[in-house]
Amino acid sequence: MSAIYMMGIITNRGMRDKFIAFFKENNVHVTLAALSAGTADSAILDYLGMESSEKVVYLAFVTRDTWKQLKEKLYRKVKIDIPGRGIAFLIPLSSIGGKNTLQYLTVDQTIVLEEESTLKNTDYELLVAIANAGYTETIMDAARSADAPGGTVIHAKGTGMEHAKRFLGISLAEEKEIILIVLPAAQKNPVMKAIMEKAGTKSPAGAIVFSLPVTSTAGLRMPENEE
Repeated sequence: MSAIYMMGIITNRGMRDKFIAFFKENNVHVTLAALSAGTADSAILDYLGMESSEKVVYLAFVTRDTWKQLKEKLYRKVKIDIPGRGIAFLIPLSSIGGKNTLQYLTVDQTIVLEEESTLKNTDYELLVAIANAGYTETIMDAARSADAPGGTVIHAKGTGMEHAKRFLGISLAEEKEIILIVLPAAQKNPVMKAIMEKAGTKSPAGAIVFSLPVTSTAGLRMPENEE
């Protein structure tokens, strides 16, 4: 799945309209936006040319070819290299819960599936479930039924909901909750399956699930290590 990535952009909230227009112009339909606050000290902010104002984090799903085009336009049109405009980064997805979810996340992008990257053999994975607001416990109950550890919740708003009916056969709410669970790679498939079966797109939670490779961890306590 090395051809599919999660793209992240962190910018000042004053850039909101510019980035929303940027996504729309470049056919990046499915995005998530979460409000946040920076914690960098003044020296780092001065170096980056960024103000200590409140931030917004955008997450979108892109192919490698889409990223190449977006990266060039981020410099040329958004002027992201100007201090204060923000930063963009890319993380490879290691798996996605279902073909329809893959098509939904990458709508209007050309998908060329490749062999998994060398990151496929990582010991841990970050499982990400995106669900309608108010269903965190439903997701976690499903995950715990497959012996998953605890998770962390981020509240966000999504775009591209109109495409959900086309690919997933359901309507999705704009208000979203993103549940993050770090777990051993061997547990990933059972936990993803449990979430898809008990809280997936055919349920009120409307959850879609994917995972990201984790190359190293510290301080992670799993039940089997606490004996």
